[in-house]
Amino acid sequence: MLYPQRFTQFTREHADTVAALLCGLLLFLGWFALHLGALGLAFLLLPAAYVIGGYESAREGLTTLFKEKELDVDLLMIVAAIGAASLGLWRGEYHLIIDGAILILIFAISGALEGYAMQRTERSIRSLMSLTPDTARVLHQGREEEVPISQLKVGDEIVVKPGELIPTDGIILSGYSTLNQAAITGESLPVEKTVGAEVFAGTLNGYGGLQIKVHKPAQSSLIVRVIRLVEQAQTEAPPSQEFIDRFEKGYAKVIVVAGILLATLPPFLWGWDWETTIYRALTFLVVASPCALMAAIMPTLLSGIANGARQGILFKNGAQLQKIGKVRAIAFDKTGTLTTGQVQVFQVISVSKYTQIDVLQTAASVESYSEHPIGKAIVQAAGNLDWVGAVQVQAIPGQGIVGIAQEQQVIVGNGIFVQQYVTNLPEELREMAQSLEQEGKTVVWVAQGNRGAEVMGIIAIADEVRVEAAVTITRLKKLGIEQIVMLTGDNQETAYSIAKAVGIDRVYAQLLPEDKLNVIRRLQQQYQTVAMVGDGINDAPALAQASVGIAMGISGSDVALETADIVLMADRLEKIAVAMHLGRRSQSIVKQNIFVALGFIMLLLVGNFLGNINLPIGVIGHEGSTVLVTLSGLRLLK
Repeated sequence: MLYPQRFTQFTREHADTVAALLCGLLLFLGWFALHLGALGLAFLLLPAAYVIGGYESAREGLTTLFKEKELDVDLLMIVAAIGAASLGLWRGEYHLIIDGAILILIFAISGALEGYAMQRTERSIRSLMSLTPDTARVLHQGREEEVPISQLKVGDEIVVKPGELIPTDGIILSGYSTLNQAAITGESLPVEKTVGAEVFAGTLNGYGGLQIKVHKPAQSSLIVRVIRLVEQAQTEAPPSQEFIDRFEKGYAKVIVVAGILLATLPPFLWGWDWETTIYRALTFLVVASPCALMAAIMPTLLSGIANGARQGILFKNGAQLQKIGKVRAIAFDKTGTLTTGQVQVFQVISVSKYTQIDVLQTAASVESYSEHPIGKAIVQAAGNLDWVGAVQVQAIPGQGIVGIAQEQQVIVGNGIFVQQYVTNLPEELREMAQSLEQEGKTVVWVAQGNRGAEVMGIIAIADEVRVEAAVTITRLKKLGIEQIVMLTGDNQETAYSIAKAVGIDRVYAQLLPEDKLNVIRRLQQQYQTVAMVGDGINDAPALAQASVGIAMGISGSDVALETADIVLMADRLEKIAVAMHLGRRSQSIVKQNIFVALGFIMLLLVGNFLGNINLPIGVIGHEGSTVLVTLSGLRLLK
């Protein structure tokens, strides 16, 4: 049954092409029969060419007329072709029947080419849907059982062998491998993954076998969200396209009225003969139709959406692709956006009696029992050192942690907490700690001792700034963005230190979610089109208020992802500049296409009234301009 299905798929996708080819063949044979004087054969072949080449356009035009009570350009083309044939039969000038058939043929060829162009764009997007397998190997009581993806549950453990696609998002329980994530995140190089790392459905496993725990429903996986967003982008027309669609409906009515006037008045006003009058009116119907104008926008925007999807940038609709090219100001959240949201050890300072290694080893002995991000950062920093876990560990939320390690009491926490166990804090360390805190670092004190504990040193903890953040800010400034600001709920010192590191001059700190929203409103009053980049639930109001909301795809919360207009799949900030470049290119191409479309219409109209073009030339000019702007829009695929 596979071959009939493939044949059906082929004929469905290439029906326009087949119709155009048959129409062309029948037209040639009909013309040849007329040339030989075989009128009976010609009158069989040429109507067949009309029917095969014009069936789809006639069907769509009549459906629009009777169901929506609207005229469209498809019906105008059919009327013009039938009118030419009728005029030819009436006058016995059979070349007019050929002219009408040529109109049908060129219109059919144009439809086939436009269909091919749109299919190419859609195939780039639909290919995402083939990135996930239909089944997964689930471990059940030590045995592998193959089940459909739809039946996977949170907590299931699945096995992925080398060279296979990851079936769903999950966390690696065992194994080590490199994963090709290019299709999902746009990363060009394979990424190393080991125990504890998150993997995404649709990514390609490398050389290592993996055991993965499902941590979210299959329908909530990253690839499913990608497909859902892209499908949404395809169905939502931007305001410019909606305007063109509304314009077409009114324009078609004007063309019909003008065509009727042109078919009746010239003999009385300028003394034209009726044949010339009707012929010019039919040509007018062709050249005045706004096909090229209609094709000026959506192919371009869909191509831009497909291009962005390949690079890990998801536009939820074409309107946002256009808007991001107009952005004049942009606001960044700090934690999780400009920074990774993962704290790390920035600096270790010890008193003269101890080394930095001593300080890290001692702190790690108790922090290994902590679930706090600061504790995890300390343990990670001490990962390659030789330290022994403490006993009798007790954590005091918001203050610190204590325990017994190698028969010594260990105290780790803030200065006030540690001061409860030591006589005093060394003045030199106190000054260093104060300086680090002014830079936005969190300072952890480390002390040990059973009777009169003594301070060993301090550990400075900082949120890791994304390596690409500074480069991104520089690129945005080069693109002409007039204002770049940071919005954060963090304290002033931390906010200013991060802003200075990445090159942002204006900072709004200690903000609540509603405060961020108000800042965006003020920026919009000054700069009109404003973008907001964020990842958390607290960013959602600002993302919704912004002209363009941009969310981090991996670290972003579900609320942020749903609210945003654009999603960066790999959390790569430099893609913002790429998105803006795509937006600006799309604007430029759309403007070029509209200029070309209107230029062709005006040129053909003038030529028709001056009597310098006939119906076939008018058709070639009209349909040629339509194909030209459609192919022009496909430039954004590259």
